[in-house]
Amino acid sequence: MPDIPSHVEHLLRTEAPQVLGALVRRFGRFDTAEDAVQEALLAASRTWPAEGVPADPRGWLIRIGYRRMVDLLRSEQARRRREREVGLADLAMREADRRADPVPGTDDGLTLLLLCCHPALSHASQVALTLRAVGGLTTAEIAHAYGTREATVGTRISRAKQHLVRAGIRFAPLTDADRRDRLSAAMRVLYLIFNEGYTASTGTELARVDLTGEAIRLTRMLARTLPDDPEVTGLLALMLLTESRRAARTGGDGELLPLDEQDRSRWDDDLVREGSALIGSVWNRGGTGPYRLQAAIAALHSVPDPGSTDWPQIAVLYLWLERLTPTGPVRLSRVVAVARAFGPARGLALLDDLGRRHGLDRDPLTRQRERAVRAHLVRMTGDTAGAARLYREAAELTGNQVERRYLCDEADRLS
Repeated sequence: MPDIPSHVEHLLRTEAPQVLGALVRRFGRFDTAEDAVQEALLAASRTWPAEGVPADPRGWLIRIGYRRMVDLLRSEQARRRREREVGLADLAMREADRRADPVPGTDDGLTLLLLCCHPALSHASQVALTLRAVGGLTTAEIAHAYGTREATVGTRISRAKQHLVRAGIRFAPLTDADRRDRLSAAMRVLYLIFNEGYTASTGTELARVDLTGEAIRLTRMLARTLPDDPEVTGLLALMLLTESRRAARTGGDGELLPLDEQDRSRWDDDLVREGSALIGSVWNRGGTGPYRLQAAIAALHSVPDPGSTDWPQIAVLYLWLERLTPTGPVRLSRVVAVARAFGPARGLALLDDLGRRHGLDRDPLTRQRERAVRAHLVRMTGDTAGAARLYREAAELTGNQVERRYLCDEADRLS
């Protein structure tokens, strides 16, 4: 897309999912609708900077997209087939659930996000399709973010769309019965995208700002659409509080800095205030879910002096979180909190117990961090040789070069 003013670019990124949703509802053709939306966005990027943004930008984009959609349908099939499909498309416009304007009380962006996160798709396909269809990232950008080949991402997205078509899954607002499950899947996908951006699994950069920014943008969209959902608000608060530390996570030479060693004056105060206010506004609303718990933990970390961190309270919240989401990463986080609150011996005892019962040192999600956490706790006990060995083992298991360099440096300091 050519260089365009930032306010126009932001408007186009905001409207793109709504326009795509409107065209998919009308025609029922995900692939072709996506091509038509790209044509409409390109036309807008050329026209709006010179002539000004129209009074109804979404309607303008839908009209251009519709025309392009008809052209694409006509060009891809023989005359009789072509005329039949165009006729069907015109008829489809008269159907209430396929018109361009959203059904009252629904939002096309939300419907599109929930479609991309359909449970019939794998987690990897949900993430890729969400970034492509809702986030507007190219397949090349998604491939770069996840350290894989563009062809692999393209195939994954194409198969996901085909799977939706074969399964007869329609673009339509959800019923109350399956809305909560699909919303939970959407929040999980957005959090996966954010986490990959915050600490990239591979590459020479610690973080991918494009991914964290996109995850926050889409979660803001979700929160605006569902302002009364406390878990959505909690997820947004968690992302903002976590992202607030990004500038302080590395030093002048690009080295990784643990939380206690960060210059907290470099934290983004606006994000801290916004995230803290959000979690405060929903903390007592109904049964607390996992995202609100994690946001509350992040808020407890967001104090100016690391020495005043309430580690006992954080340990209690992690125990609560573990009961809701008994995963390896949550268990390791509780180990760290217990060690900081009650000493490294307690932390190591808990780590050994959880390791025996849940195989944290073998789980692909935790085996690298298990060694890093164990190294830190062993170091706190004074066993520098054992800690150095564990730091090196952890370094061998990470694909992120910044993290690997930090772990190797820690091992070298102890040797």
